[in-house]
Amino acid sequence: MHSEQLDPRPVVIITGGGSGIGAAAAERLAQDYRVVICGRRQSALDTVAARTGAVPMALDVTDYPANEALVAEVAERFGRLDALVLNAGVVLSTAPHEITIAQWEAQIAVNLTGAFVMTRAALPHLLRAKGAVVSVSSVGAMQTGPGLAAYSTAKAGLSHFTCCLAYEYARQGLRANVVAPGWIRSEMADEEMKMLPIGRDLDAAYAKVSEHVPQRRAGSSMEAAEAIAFLLSPAASFINGAVLPVDGGSLIANSGMTYFDTVAS
Repeated sequence: MHSEQLDPRPVVIITGGGSGIGAAAAERLAQDYRVVICGRRQSALDTVAARTGAVPMALDVTDYPANEALVAEVAERFGRLDALVLNAGVVLSTAPHEITIAQWEAQIAVNLTGAFVMTRAALPHLLRAKGAVVSVSSVGAMQTGPGLAAYSTAKAGLSHFTCCLAYEYARQGLRANVVAPGWIRSEMADEEMKMLPIGRDLDAAYAKVSEHVPQRRAGSSMEAAEAIAFLLSPAASFINGAVLPVDGGSLIANSGMTYFDTVAS
């Protein structure tokens, strides 16, 4: 028996755990869980692990046999698996008439199929634990923008797949919910900001893209992580199949009506 199996705390796997929301989720969930973080960049995982105490495991979520092997290794090492945070994601902004099949398939593979494969492997353990899944989708699953056809499609698929999990396995004790972030300041969002000539620096760029968000700002990765922690927790024991926007109210804003908004920012 591994020594880790003597620890009674629940175990959670977080994909995309090397930066942004995944790293913040590792920090937040380490208060209550033994955390396993996975992602493609070992150095980034090691940095998060040093700060949070998480166990880093390098993984490309598009390597489907590796997903299954990682779940098996975690279950064997810790003796249990209680929760899954499906956070790995990628966006390649390209218009539908320009996107290649390879670019389309890459976004579907990371944002949707990898999540499905890992969940399928984890299900026996999650059902045994009467555990929970939280998928990190996006407001882009419900709205879209230029170049986001593949990303929005994949994230919409992830959200609906999660609702399917909630329906199929609720009677066996599994809960599955979605966090749908809006603009969150993270490494991935920073790269998007750098591609847009809309501000003199990152702060100005975030202010510009958030000017019609009711809260007039982007969120933090920890704010998204708090939503993840809530949905995994006993406090959300009767919440199943929900999609929780973490977006400062952007989904409720009518883009045309924002021009009538005279409230001082």
